[in-house]
Amino acid sequence: MDILFLGTGTSTGVPEIGCKCETCLSTDIKDKRLRASVLIREGESQILIDAGPDLRQQILTYKIDKLSGVLITHEHYDHIGGIDDLRPLGKSQIYAEKKVCEVIQKNMPYCFGEKRYPGSPIIELHEITDKPFYVNNIEIQPIRVMHARLPIFGFRVGNFAYLTDVKTIEESSIEKLRNLDILVLNALRPAPHMSHISLSEALEITKKIGAKKTFFTHMNHHMGFHNLVNQQLPENIQLAYDGLELKL
Repeated sequence: MDILFLGTGTSTGVPEIGCKCETCLSTDIKDKRLRASVLIREGESQILIDAGPDLRQQILTYKIDKLSGVLITHEHYDHIGGIDDLRPLGKSQIYAEKKVCEVIQKNMPYCFGEKRYPGSPIIELHEITDKPFYVNNIEIQPIRVMHARLPIFGFRVGNFAYLTDVKTIEESSIEKLRNLDILVLNALRPAPHMSHISLSEALEITKKIGAKKTFFTHMNHHMGFHNLVNQQLPENIQLAYDGLELKL
């Protein structure tokens, strides 16, 4: 299994529009963060997690020409705003819980119903619950977490798990994350936030889960310089960056 980070930024991306902070002005490519998304490759299958507003740029940059399925963590724009850009890849098989499917249909009415707009994306929505499901022959285990008061899903695929926009996670979900080789977890910034975990909170959750390696994602410009922060983290816990590729 290969995991490719298409984006590792939060909803505003890095650099943030209009910001003159040191991180936003950095010339280090690892300090440039598109909206968070990953691509999982397993055999002939390619599975995308989240389709944010930078998806067109990500598809072109990494030459993605097919997708077996798209897993959606939740309905916020920075995770679904790029769905329309999937149209050149053919029919899109999108997997999301019921409330998220309803938001997609509401936001993109031209893609559904008998009078679908000519040339619009062809989307097939699959409603998921917290039960395992399959994309091709790959088992996907949804993991319930809370984004402040909003229930959302992370996903476990084999010994890899992807959790973003977490604020709290119940012990029952942590039990589903045992014996991971790689965990990807959000860590917005050093300071606390109402709906995202901070760097220190992410480190605490990482200890509870106990994956062999952990990579942080969904970061904003307040996180600081990529290389400087990584020097201060344990060897098995690092900040991810756009374009990072991991192999399992």
